[in-house]
Order: sequence, then C-alpha cells, then structure tokens
Amino acid sequence: MMFEVAIVGGGPVGMLLAAELALQGVRPLVLERNAVPDGESKAGTLHTRTAQSLERRGLLEAVGRSSHGPLSFHFSGIFGLDLGAVAGDGPSIVGSPQAWAEQVFARRAAALGAEIRRGQEVTGLVQHDDHVVLTAGGRELGARYVVGADGARSVVRRAAGIPFTGTAARVAALMGDVRLLDPSGVPPGYTRTPRGWIIVWLNPAGHSRVTTYDFRAPHADRAAPVTLDELQAAAEHIVGRPVPMAEPRSLSRYGDAALQAETYRAGRVLLAGDAAHVHFPWGGQGLNTGLGDAFNLGWKLAAQVRGDAPAGLLDSYHTERHPVGARVLWNVRAQTALADPDPAVDPLRELFAELMRLDQVNEHLSGMISGVDTVYDVGVPGAGRMAPDLELKTEGGGVRLAELLRAGRPLLLDLAGRDDRAVAARWSSRVDVVRASAEHEAEALLVRPDGYVAWTSAARGHSLAGALERWFGAGDPE
Repeated sequence: MMFEVAIVGGGPVGMLLAAELALQGVRPLVLERNAVPDGESKAGTLHTRTAQSLERRGLLEAVGRSSHGPLSFHFSGIFGLDLGAVAGDGPSIVGSPQAWAEQVFARRAAALGAEIRRGQEVTGLVQHDDHVVLTAGGRELGARYVVGADGARSVVRRAAGIPFTGTAARVAALMGDVRLLDPSGVPPGYTRTPRGWIIVWLNPAGHSRVTTYDFRAPHADRAAPVTLDELQAAAEHIVGRPVPMAEPRSLSRYGDAALQAETYRAGRVLLAGDAAHVHFPWGGQGLNTGLGDAFNLGWKLAAQVRGDAPAGLLDSYHTERHPVGARVLWNVRAQTALADPDPAVDPLRELFAELMRLDQVNEHLSGMISGVDTVYDVGVPGAGRMAPDLELKTEGGGVRLAELLRAGRPLLLDLAGRDDRAVAARWSSRVDVVRASAEHEAEALLVRPDGYVAWTSAARGHSLAGALERWFGAGDPE
C-alpha cells in the first residue's frame, strides 16, 4: 500500500505535522515506536510565536494555560527579561506539558483523517525516484514522501545519509522527579554554584523535579540508565551538602551537544523537530522550534503531494527553517558559555544582568527566546513576519484574522477596496479573498497558511500576481 506521506515519530512535532497535512486534504500515516504514549514531559513551555500559530488553528485553549502581560524570564539563568514586552497579540507564555500537547495534536490529526499506528518501530529506509520504502514492524510499506520526526537519534536522518554536525557535549545533565526528604534544605528555582547548576521545581508535598548541570565532563555513557544514587550524588556535589531524596521517577540524562542536520530535505525525505536540531534546553526553545517546523512544512508538503506546488516551494522549507534552527543553537551555546560555574565568569554575568535592564536588550533577547523575531525572507520588503491578529470588520460582521486562518487556507486581505484583488480570482480555488476594514498601515496583505505575510501592498514594485504564483502556483485559466 502506498501512502502519500509517512511521518516517523508520534511526538508533538510529528502529531502536529500530521494534523497540518490532514487539514490540507492529505491523509498522512504516523508510525510511532511506542505502543502507548509514555506520558513523560521533558518540556512544558510554549512561547509566544508557537501560541500565535496554535491560535490560528484554534488549538491554543486546548493545549494549556496562557499567561498575558509582564512575565519574568531568564537568559542563561539570569532573570530580568520581560517576555510580555514583545508578546504583541499573543500570550507571554503558555504552560503545556509536552505529553498533553502531544495528545491534543494526536486527537486533532485523527479527527481530520490521519492514520496513527503505534508500536511500529522503523528500522530501515530506501529512497527511490518516485517513492520511499520504509521497514516498520518487520514489514515494508511505501510512501511518496517521508518526514523524520523521530528525535535526536533519528533513524530516518541516518538512513537518508543526512549529516548531523555541530559541537560535542561538555556538560553532563541529569533530571528526575523525586521526593525530597528535606525540602527546606534545597534551594528552589535556578541555583548556580562554583561546582555547577541545580534547578528545582519544588513540591514539598509530593515529587519535585530536580535537574543538575555538571560542567566537569560529559557523560561517559550517554545511554546508561540513571540511578537515584547518581542524581543524588550530582545534586550534593553542586549544592555542597546532603540532598536526601527517594521515590525516583522519569530519570534521564542528556548533554549540551548542539547539532543540526546540514539539510532538512534530501529528495523525498524531510526532517523536523529534534531529528533536525538538538541543543541544551536553555529557555525551553527546542519543542517550540520543532512545532514551528511543522507549521512551516505542513502546507508546503501538502501542496507538493496535491500537485499544485510551484517550483521550489518544498525546498523553501529548508531555506526558511534551517536559519531559525541555527540561530537557536547559537543563542543556546551562548547561554551555556555564560552559565559556566567558574567564578571568573561572575563579572560577565553581572555585566549581562545590567545590560538586560535596557529596553532594547530586553526586546532583542525576549524576541529571540519567544520566537517573535522570526522573519522569513519572502522576497518582498516589509513582508515575511507573522500577520497580526487584526480585528476585522466585514459585511458579515466582526471577525479576527486568526479565525480566518483556522482552515489553513491562504488569505488575501483587502482593507481598502483595491482593484487588484480581482487578480486573485485566478487563484480562487486555493486562496480566500476577504474584504474588510481594520487598523493597519497596508491596504492589502497576502497571508500564507502558516500565518506569515507573503506580500503587502506597501511594497512598491512587487506585484500581487507574482506573490500568488510564487507561493501558490499558476492560477487557473481565465
């Protein structure tokens, strides 16, 4: 049986991508190694740009609790950023355990027609000119395209021969949920000592999440099981006193290796999420970057499968998302360098804390962490940013722009009764045209299915027809 798209990996990125493809009329197959969801959440923070994208699909309320307004955040454990200062029309942050978000996306994908097969470990991949053959659960199946969303040790990436390059780990991190036997003797939050870092999400009445960063050396065996004694010893080394603990759950180890796939596409194989980029978890950027991959790739891959994608559209996934991933790896490396426990780094951290109190620095770093500074090069000056969630007045009443993007269709927004909106008639089967009034400096915007502006009337010398053809293919015959 030949599938249109097979997604290897049923984590939050794979499930969101499945939902995005299904929304576009492409029925994907998701192959997940685990027979049942493991329920483990290593990540739990969704930043503003992810929240804005989810709101444009009607998923934001389902995934978690949004916080608006001023919100204190950190850069390399130095608190002083205000994410609310750059949030715009989105929440400052959203609390959403990774396992819960995965369930939300899986339910949406299944409701839209995606097929999800659990307990199917992919062990091989062979790429042909017009399809890809996967070996899963001991059987072979074919797909026109395959997306590897199968994590840092991606079988898909390795089988496709895509290099995964960057810097090796030098920090040994441990994490686990434990019952602290002397909760008052452990510092809550982020604590840096001359021997490393301990991060404690304290729950005096139950299990606390404890994370340790040991800068002496990376793990000798990255795959070795973590024991309670090992986590306790690391915590006591860093804190400098006994940290008694018991009843361990979800123990894991990781490092600060910063690696990125050299290409996100090799023929009919594409990568997303941790399969494309891995790094230390400063700022909770990993999951958010992966979900951004899914939003960018979904509509492009669907157009390729349907046969209405213009030349180069699918390649623009790498062109747009690879720099985003590289920038995340860059800022995370900087945070790790700044976090070094050597007291010689203290003056640098103190200077950085002063700089973070400057509005311009706060905006720069907060925009970086929250993803709101993501701008794609779409070839049109003033375009490439996420379209604001405008309050629109139409003949049918008031509506928000986010609501108009729920169906995942491109949108031409005419805010001034322009004559050139007739140009879009040739794309009427693929592009919705809405005439409305709103407070915005441009008279018209062309918005992609992922919510980013592809064209604006404010860019002189750039035609609407050219933008429509670039992103949505040739128009229908007149």
